[in-house]
Amino acid sequence: MNRKTRVLFICTANAARSQMAEGLLRAKYGNRFEVFSAGTRQARVSPRAIQVMDEIGIDISHHRSKTIDEMTGLTFDLAVTLCDNAHRICPVVPCAKKTVHHGFPDPHLTPGSDEDILQGYRNVRDMIAAWIDTTFGTDPQQ
Repeated sequence: MNRKTRVLFICTANAARSQMAEGLLRAKYGNRFEVFSAGTRQARVSPRAIQVMDEIGIDISHHRSKTIDEMTGLTFDLAVTLCDNAHRICPVVPCAKKTVHHGFPDPHLTPGSDEDILQGYRNVRDMIAAWIDTTFGTDPQQ
């Protein structure tokens, strides 16, 4: 059996976008990818991110926020920065063979009521899911 491709998603706080991307890629294509996420700084996983992922049947409640420093000693086939700030801080991730940037809006900055903000999280989740399907969904072995 071939080794799984190792992917690292990076965002500033490892609280929402990178956590959702990690959960989505693992749930959809975990048979081909070993998935990790980290941040340029540590925070906590957003309760809203946990909620909107749970709405589509993906449990990330056990995830924890990690920093890139915690990835020392690991190597990755691909690192993906998901926000402009993370891309500025680490345009090239040394432990990855390849680094790419694909930015998504910060759902926490969605204006309006709690429900508006929650909808912002759903929108970003769905954008990330569509991008993951497009980027990782085709099996190169087929």
